[in-house]
Formats: sequence, structure tokens, C-alpha cells
Amino acid sequence: MRPWLVRAGGWLRRRAENVLAALLAVMFVAFIVQIVFRYLLNFPIGWSSELTVITWLWGVLWGAAFVVREREEIRFDIVYGAVGPRARRIMGGITGLAILVLYVMSFKPSLDYILFMKVEKTAYLKIRFDRLYSIYVLFAAAIIVRYAWILWSLARGKAQAAPDPDKVSSGL
Repeated sequence: MRPWLVRAGGWLRRRAENVLAALLAVMFVAFIVQIVFRYLLNFPIGWSSELTVITWLWGVLWGAAFVVREREEIRFDIVYGAVGPRARRIMGGITGLAILVLYVMSFKPSLDYILFMKVEKTAYLKIRFDRLYSIYVLFAAAIIVRYAWILWSLARGKAQAAPDPDKVSSGL
């Protein structure tokens, strides 16, 4: 791969991590504000709860789409780790193809539904639901691209590495 492309990808990845960190910070601050107003001031406010849920939703989908690497995903890999490279390639191909087909089939209906939701808004912050759930379109597109790349790599004979329990990752 070209060095400038690797550098650009690294830069984009770090910016995606920055966005995720900002979402987590906003979620934490909104959560603390909610606690202070509800339990110390005895004045419950709804916007902070709504903001917490929105940033959680965006954080989970943004992180899964752009931050968490494929090898850092949580898996049930007892069987996967016990088989050889050829069986791992076959299992990875079946799994990747199933995920790719399901996301491709659901992409257009999901997009149509999200666009339809422009008629509704959230209760407190008045954010249109199509904008709120637009992160799912980015997530689904990223998953489609990721698994297409995985299938392409498997088709070229690059088997996925066996899980190594000695190399633990944070997932971020």
C-alpha cells in the first residue's frame, strides 16, 4: 500500500477516535448534569437524559464503524481458534458473506425508513429523527465496506490470524 495512503488512513482513524472521545465526554457531562439537577437540586430536566441517550447511540455506532478494528471485535472464538488456517478462511468467508448480504439487503429499506422519520422530532432537543438516526447509514455503509474488504482478502488467500489470548486489546 502507498505510504501516503497509510498516513492518511492513520490520520482519519485518529480523528474518528477524537470524535468518539468527544461523544463520550458530552455523554458524561450530560449524565453528571442530570444527577446534579435531579438529586441535589430536586429539579429533574429531560434534555440531559435525551442527550445522554443520543450520544450513547452515536458513540456505539460511530465506534463500531470507524474506531474498533475487525480483530478487536468481541467474538465467540473457541471453535475458530481450534481449527487450522484453511478452516478459518472458510468460516470467515461464510460469516463475512452472511453479514455482507444481510447489510446490503437491509441498507435501502433502512435508508428509506430513516428518511421517512424526518416528520418526527425528539421531545426535548427537537432533533429530527432522520438526522438523529443518520449515523446508522454511516455505520451500515462502513460495515459493508469492511466485510467486502475482508471477503476480498480471504478470496486472495489471506487467512485471518488465530485468536491469541496473550494479546489482549482494549477495543479502542
